[in-house]
Amino acid sequence: MDEEITGKPKRTQNKFIRILLLGCGFLFTFFAFLGAILPLVPTTPFLILAAACFYRSSERFYNLIMYNRYFGHYLRDYKSGKGIPLRVKISAILFLWISTLVSVFLFIPYLWLEILVIAVNMAITVHLYLIRTKKQE
Repeated sequence: MDEEITGKPKRTQNKFIRILLLGCGFLFTFFAFLGAILPLVPTTPFLILAAACFYRSSERFYNLIMYNRYFGHYLRDYKSGKGIPLRVKISAILFLWISTLVSVFLFIPYLWLEILVIAVNMAITVHLYLIRTKKQE
């Protein structure tokens, strides 16, 4: 395994900051969970934020999120720079745009909000495209 990933997290010494980061880590984990079940809420960015917060606050929760059997390998591959599989990229972009278009045409009543949602999704699409594609093993 990559030494950077298996290395011990660097917990901050300031107790207030550590508690604040721990709370943010749980909040971002909750948002990631919502993103797994709601179409317009992203999952991966919140998981990355949660992992970053746990990295500085709790070795236990950092390891729980990084070695989770459902999404831990995605976080480890992202962190180590290996990228994400092409199938995951295509699925993410396809699901992102289907849910966005359904929301824009059926649920969002304001043109400015429709434009904002489409612009955000275009940025997410570009980001996903630019992430290295993981080669099949």
